[in-house]
Amino acid sequence: MNTSLLLQVGQTIPQQTKSLRHELKLSDATVIRKGSHFSMVVASFPGPKDTFGGVTWKEKVVYRDSWFDHLAIRYLSQSLQHTTGLRNEKLGYESLTEVATMVSRSFDAERQRELVIKSLEKAFPGFLLKMIKKLFPTSKFMRELSAIFTIVFFSWLVGPSEVRESEIEGRREKNVVYIPKCRFLESTQCVGMCTNMCKVPCQKFIHDSLGMPVYMLPNFEEMSCEIIFGTKPPSDDPTLNQPCYTSQCTARKWHGVDRSTSTRKEI
Repeated sequence: MNTSLLLQVGQTIPQQTKSLRHELKLSDATVIRKGSHFSMVVASFPGPKDTFGGVTWKEKVVYRDSWFDHLAIRYLSQSLQHTTGLRNEKLGYESLTEVATMVSRSFDAERQRELVIKSLEKAFPGFLLKMIKKLFPTSKFMRELSAIFTIVFFSWLVGPSEVRESEIEGRREKNVVYIPKCRFLESTQCVGMCTNMCKVPCQKFIHDSLGMPVYMLPNFEEMSCEIIFGTKPPSDDPTLNQPCYTSQCTARKWHGVDRSTSTRKEI
C-alpha cells in the first residue's frame, strides 16, 4: 500500500521517517490545498499494496482539526444525537461517525434520511435559510457562492476540496465542489451511510431550504465526490443501487447492518 503522511504547507518534508511502521524513503509529495487552516501536503511512500476496487483501505488521511472544526463537528454530532435519542461518549469526528453508525443500525433507509433532515433543520436556523432563499434566488452567482461556501466552511465534514467548472444552460460556471477523498465515507466505509445519511438528505435539505437543486455524485471506488449546484439528481440515480464494500463496511462489521443502501437486517 501507499502510506500517507500529512504535513503543513511550508513544512520541511524529511527524506525518511521513523514515525511509520517501517522506515520508508519518500517517493513523492503533493500539495492538496493552500491558503487555509486545512492546507496540507500528502507525502506518499511505496510499500505493499492492499487494495479493493481501486481503494487502498489502510491509507487513511490524518486530519488536524482546528478549534472551529472541533466546534462544528461537536455541534452536528450533538444535533444528530438529540434528534435520534442515540447517545455516545466518544469525542471529535469519531463521535459523529459513531452516532451515524448507530442510526444506520436502528432505522431503515427512509427513516435515516428523515432524521438527518431534522438534524440539519435544527442545526441551521430556519429564519436565516428563508432570508437567504428570498434575497438570493437561484442564479449563477448563488451557485458559485454555494460552491465557495462549501469548500471554506465544510472541510471539517468532508475533507479538503476544490471548485471546478461545469456547464449550466450552455454557460461555464464554477459551481462544482470536487472532494478527492470524502472524510465521512473514508471514516465509515459504508455506501449505505453515505447515501442515506449524507447524499440523499443533503440534496433534499438544500433544495427545500434554499430552492436550489444539487446533485451529489460519489465515486465509491475512489471515495471521491462531486457536489454539483444547480443540477437536479436523476430519477434513476445509479449511485442509489450501489452495493456496499464487501468486507470493509463499518456498519455491517460493527452492528450487523445489511450492506445495501435501502434495507437492513440482522445477521
